[in-house]
Amino acid sequence: MIYKEFQDKKLSQLGFGTMRLPLNEDGSIDEPQVQKMTDWAMEQGVNYFDTAYPYHGGNSERVIGRALAKYPRESFYLADKYPGHQVASVYDPKAIFEEQLEKCGVDYFDFYLLHNVYENSMDVYLDPQWGILDYFKEQKRLGKIKHLGFSTHARPDTLRKFLEICGEDMEFCQIQLNYLDWTLQQAKEKCEILNEYNIPIWVMEPVRGGKLSKLTEAQELKLKELRPEESATAWGLRFLQEVPGVTMILSGMSNMDHMVENTKTFEERKPLSEAEVDLLLEIAESMKDSVPCTACRYCCDGCPKGLDIPVLLAAYNEIKYLPNVNSVMPIQFMPDDKKPTACIGCGKCVKICPQNINIPEALKDMVEIMKKIPSWLDICKEREEAAKKNK
Repeated sequence: MIYKEFQDKKLSQLGFGTMRLPLNEDGSIDEPQVQKMTDWAMEQGVNYFDTAYPYHGGNSERVIGRALAKYPRESFYLADKYPGHQVASVYDPKAIFEEQLEKCGVDYFDFYLLHNVYENSMDVYLDPQWGILDYFKEQKRLGKIKHLGFSTHARPDTLRKFLEICGEDMEFCQIQLNYLDWTLQQAKEKCEILNEYNIPIWVMEPVRGGKLSKLTEAQELKLKELRPEESATAWGLRFLQEVPGVTMILSGMSNMDHMVENTKTFEERKPLSEAEVDLLLEIAESMKDSVPCTACRYCCDGCPKGLDIPVLLAAYNEIKYLPNVNSVMPIQFMPDDKKPTACIGCGKCVKICPQNINIPEALKDMVEIMKKIPSWLDICKEREEAAKKNK
């Protein structure tokens, strides 16, 4: 197992993420299989396990807690997250935190994160009315949290803003990082910012929820020509193993096959060459059906509605590739007068765009795609109801 140093700890670089645990036919978690996966992980040297309050309607914490209960507490590191990103009328960090400790069956968390600090949730986390950050800093002082950090899907400018305010209190940061999002979600820029602040990087979605494990036949052939023994999944993980600042790579493994393959990939380092990295980034570009916006911002000066067009087009590219709640979330929480629906189709932006992008048409298409995706508020309500039923 590849290990990385983090302060006084030696962490397996592969972590077991529990957002996508195996399920039974009725939708419940297949707990016996989770136990087998956990046992295998421990045998192979994996010592980091990650859960969160909303995962599996609140049951992920319970199941991974029970799976780890047979092992000495000091033999593994457990991470959990506070759901301040969820839309709610009140935020009670004390009640949630104590519930999480009970559900996981532990007295403390080795790692604890503010869950998804992004454009809309940052104000919640910093609002003195809720005292969220102060509460968790106090739990760290008391030893109930060993290391405090945060996860984020925010844009680079928001990430920097949060670090300017809270960077001294954050020991690590979890971002969505893979060779596709290296450019698609500006992960490269986010890594550079975190390295600038000397904050170790935790990786989520290393193979994009499995999408980077299932390439086209032609793409697979190119990889096999260079590394016949490595799967597409292994290529994606090898890419991340060498990114400067990356300490932890979390994989949301859903069955024993995933667990066995991934632990094998982390038995030893096999760094990609510069040519191999270039091949992955070439494949990533071929996967994008995107508008070629370079963020020159010429279009912004003449927009009568004052829209941040490059931000909207970057989100459009993301939504087109993967139309789900995470991809539309930053747009759904924008002020109404800054959303793509505010575009009046005047065409001034088109006349000045060096890339000749039909911006009004792209924003119109974006609106139509978003209509088919549930809002984050609806998702939060569903998860809240599920959590209540499972208590």
